[in-house]
Amino acid sequence: MTRFAFRLASSAALIVSTSAPLLARPWRPLAVAGTVADGVWRSRGYGHILVVHHGGRALYHIAGGFCYRDPSGSDADDDSYRLVNIAGPNRIVFAAAPDQTRYEFDRIAALPPNCAVKPHWTAQDIADLITTTFADLYSGFGRRGRELGKLKEALAASSETDPDLSFFEHTARALGSLDDAHVGLAAKIDGVDHDFEGGEATTIRDARSDSTLGTDPGERERKWSTAYREGIVGLLEGGGHQVANHKILWGRIGRIGYLNVVAMGGFDKTAPTDDVAALDAALDDAITAFQGLPGVIVDATNNRGGYDAISLHIAGRFADRRRLAFSKRPFGAQGKYQRFYVAPSDRIRYLGDVALLTSDVTVSAGETFTLAMRALPSVVQMGARTRGALSDQLTKPLPNGWTLTLPAEDYRDSNGRSQEGIGVDPQRTIPPFAPNHRIMVRTVAERMTPAF
Repeated sequence: MTRFAFRLASSAALIVSTSAPLLARPWRPLAVAGTVADGVWRSRGYGHILVVHHGGRALYHIAGGFCYRDPSGSDADDDSYRLVNIAGPNRIVFAAAPDQTRYEFDRIAALPPNCAVKPHWTAQDIADLITTTFADLYSGFGRRGRELGKLKEALAASSETDPDLSFFEHTARALGSLDDAHVGLAAKIDGVDHDFEGGEATTIRDARSDSTLGTDPGERERKWSTAYREGIVGLLEGGGHQVANHKILWGRIGRIGYLNVVAMGGFDKTAPTDDVAALDAALDDAITAFQGLPGVIVDATNNRGGYDAISLHIAGRFADRRRLAFSKRPFGAQGKYQRFYVAPSDRIRYLGDVALLTSDVTVSAGETFTLAMRALPSVVQMGARTRGALSDQLTKPLPNGWTLTLPAEDYRDSNGRSQEGIGVDPQRTIPPFAPNHRIMVRTVAERMTPAF
């Protein structure tokens, strides 16, 4: 599964239109903002405190009564703080680019005293810190049966005095009970890397447990993905076109166009993951070929996520005019939601009928793509409910050197409905993989083909 911390913020090369209030002062790198930015600042949501002094900054993480400095000692590489806007004497705003996700901070009098304490962190401390971090920032409680009390119980005190492998495994199982694709834990223990990722789709879990596909779960999933792709290729005239680092598959099924997007990033092995040059070349070819066709299938049933900016970028190829795609706000924060729009691309577009296919595998930026496409009147979502993990992954380095990730934002569709932790229901339900994806695609193509 493709995963990006601060998914949208790290895509600085792409422009996302928002309707957040205009800021009177210019955006600039913190190093040249001057002493007006000096001070101690607390974030709205996200659990951060920044100490800024003469263009330098120190990052602290807060959760309940916990406060500790970022274990790396430096956040210089964090794209989220690339630019700053001095919104007022007591408010500053950071962003990777002016039109991307904004992280707002309010001035506080001083760094809380407990931030300067460097305790010895036991397993109990780490468990309590994780529980408190989720209590403050997690947007998924109350969805799909997730409860803070159950997580706290699952993270109950361990007998170890220091976090070790057994405690890591204990913690991973507790986090796994949330069944959330944007919850994760990573650690290096005794020189060995350990990694946990939660919330796998039922479809993928079933594939990984299918003994007919091999002996290794990873091998089984790869065979499932290969069969998925080969089934589609068999439907497309001449086998279709697999381009943009195999992230784009397109062609025609009779008089219906077909476009499959398997990720929102990584379209060129030699370029940054958010680069769109190869993507645009592929879309130019595909959408040129779709001109005059009565309908197009856009398939996101195996989309594992990436960048929101790319989701909006692709959706712009089907947009007739600028429309609200979705909005978001940090969980627990007050104030307005930041609004994101899908705007018509300045390259070739297709404005006919579109069937957007989704499944429980469709996740993360694949789901924001779903929201952006659903905002367009020419699009009908078909298939199954998406995974329900829309929020950017917030990275929380823990004081013992481990790294926790969790969703910490509330996403809303264009009608103001929250989709986080739930997923986006299709307008027309069609089983995506029963028994295989080829049947679904062929069925939709037949329904879209005009009768003469």
